Amino acid sequence: MTQAKARAWVRLPSGRRLDLINPDPGVWLDSDLALRLARTYRWGGESSWPLPLSVAQHSLLVLALRRQWSDTPLPASDALLELLHDAEEGFLGFDCISPLKDVLGLSFRAVSSRLMAAVSERYELRAWSPAAHAVHKRADSVAAASEAVHCIGWPAHEVRDVLGIVHPVLDVDPLAEIYGCRPWEPWAADVAAERFLAALESLRAAVHGQIEAQA
Repeated sequence: MTQAKARAWVRLPSGRRLDLINPDPGVWLDSDLALRLARTYRWGGESSWPLPLSVAQHSLLVLALRRQWSDTPLPASDALLELLHDAEEGFLGFDCISPLKDVLGLSFRAVSSRLMAAVSERYELRAWSPAAHAVHKRADSVAAASEAVHCIGWPAHEVRDVLGIVHPVLDVDPLAEIYGCRPWEPWAADVAAERFLAALESLRAAVHGQIEAQA
């Protein structure tokens, strides 16, 4: 079967369908993305809590860290990049860790890249600047280290020695102050979807407002 004829359909919560191999940026609803990310779990679905941690909650944590670390208000376009940095995982249905991506090879990376390109087109994401991407990677790694200890149950020394994450583990959960939730507790899928969708809609409106103001 040739690449042009290959298809891999998934049904979305809205009833629409998305071809994972040839993704159409106009197919899904924002609510589809929010719910699928809320149902996509990090850390292989493992958790030291009753519920696993979703990619939606992780994305909001990374965004919160970027905002917390910024000396000035984070531009909406940068915030949208943070929120959607793992968006393709919602369509793939799992969070693939980097070492496993290397084993799965180029075909997996190609599918993942095409999905992320569709997300970038749909939400008009701009490319990372080198400086912004470096700070993003630090926020992503700090979030991962903190999740590993507080949400999954990895000992801190194994986060460093086994997982190879050298960034510090946070004591304070930034999301607890924002949402009034129990620190580090994974959210139910409907809660994670609602909070992710609210952030997505707010940031899209802010980005469009900036574009109109500059026109």
